[in-house]
Amino acid sequence: MLRIVLLAAFIVGCLGSVPKPVSLFPDSQIIGGSEVDIGQHPHQLSLQTSGHICGGSIISSNWAITAAHCVGSAPSRYTVRVGSSHKDLGTRYRIKNIIRHPQYNSRTIDYDVALLEIDGTIKFDTNVRPIEPANTEPLPNKMVNVTGWGALREGGSTSAQLMKVSVPIVSKSECGDAYKYMNEITDRMLCAGYTSGGKDACQGDSGGPLTGDGILYGLVSWGYGCAKPNYPGVYTNVANLRSWIKAHSGV
Repeated sequence: MLRIVLLAAFIVGCLGSVPKPVSLFPDSQIIGGSEVDIGQHPHQLSLQTSGHICGGSIISSNWAITAAHCVGSAPSRYTVRVGSSHKDLGTRYRIKNIIRHPQYNSRTIDYDVALLEIDGTIKFDTNVRPIEPANTEPLPNKMVNVTGWGALREGGSTSAQLMKVSVPIVSKSECGDAYKYMNEITDRMLCAGYTSGGKDACQGDSGGPLTGDGILYGLVSWGYGCAKPNYPGVYTNVANLRSWIKAHSGV
């Protein structure tokens, strides 16, 4: 799967009907970014079935985190690859257990978080390290990084090499205004991007990290298209879900 792309019907008739989300698609790449070495983001992982489907982050030697919309099948179907800038290289680990948030809603994309229990123990080195989940939300205008192997353009194929883009956090009120006719921006969501567009996560980046200062602030979740002006990317708000993460992973 990839970051969910929200397609909305912008049809407001004379009766004042409100547009509703029509369909949701997962996303897959970084738009407006540049290649980056895994050593700079050693927590990054590729979640795979027969190939790359989503991003994710290592949070301990036994646990990883991704978006709930990335996982809907038995744990035996999934593996993760860590330690390489190339999505098909690095060390491969099987998944023993998947814990999706019980309140995850595939229509509103609320509570879009899942924990992956690794079958075995992840071995750490300079290219494989855990990242600390946020305890506090980043303030508006703070610059953060999004990394992944998602599409380099909307509708494009995924990247073989890890990509990074830096974007500013957008306030809840501004983000809520942008999406008011499509979807509610809840407390479990965080927004980031430029008003002018041009830089964003996209298909294939879903579940991947939004980071700053060595802290995991968000997970790539959904958005209207990819890098469109006036529509910031929407991320799972890790700080808001911190107690749930701790309760189920011990991290």
